[in-house]
Amino acid sequence: MSDNNGVELRVYCHLDRMQPQFAAFVGTITQGDPPVEGMASLYVEVAPGNSVFNLVDRVVKATDVRPGTQIVERQFGMFEVHSLSQADVLRAGEVVLEELGQSVEQRIKPKVASEQIITNVNPYQAQLLNRFNRGTMLVAGQTMLVLEVEPAAYITLAANEAEKAAPVSLNHFSSVGVFGRLWMAGSESDILAAREAAVAAIDAISGT
Repeated sequence: MSDNNGVELRVYCHLDRMQPQFAAFVGTITQGDPPVEGMASLYVEVAPGNSVFNLVDRVVKATDVRPGTQIVERQFGMFEVHSLSQADVLRAGEVVLEELGQSVEQRIKPKVASEQIITNVNPYQAQLLNRFNRGTMLVAGQTMLVLEVEPAAYITLAANEAEKAAPVSLNHFSSVGVFGRLWMAGSESDILAAREAAVAAIDAISGT
């Protein structure tokens, strides 16, 4: 929903504790300060995209958080901040909402756009996917979870909660654009548990 200035709060996503693989993966793709395991994090996505510049400026001046990502792509702008202090990250979220003149309930409620579970991954497909991923290599014979959510930045919550739920391998995720996409792999039972946790986390987010 847009405020009086026409800024749409698409994503307001708080991660209470970054999991080990999640934090390591973010560290490989981040433009700014790399996070570490155990940090709290806030992802915000807005439209129009250029709105992120003012929001990041206000947040880093008002709180003791570290900016990891600030991206403006074709349609939307997204940024991420993190800290070992949960209170500082929560305050950063308050600053965002105060600046926008909105409540957290005005964010877009996310949805799962698509999901697939692929068992006994073929070695040729594994090698093809490994050319693109930035995380753990996909191994032939594993079961693979492919998840797609909208708005895109909520895929971070799905990935982090899935890792909490089961000993799966994080292969890749992308949190920029119209859809967020995630690949995870492991045993079939672990992937099913990870999928359940990821989808439940997305379904639990309120919004309009």
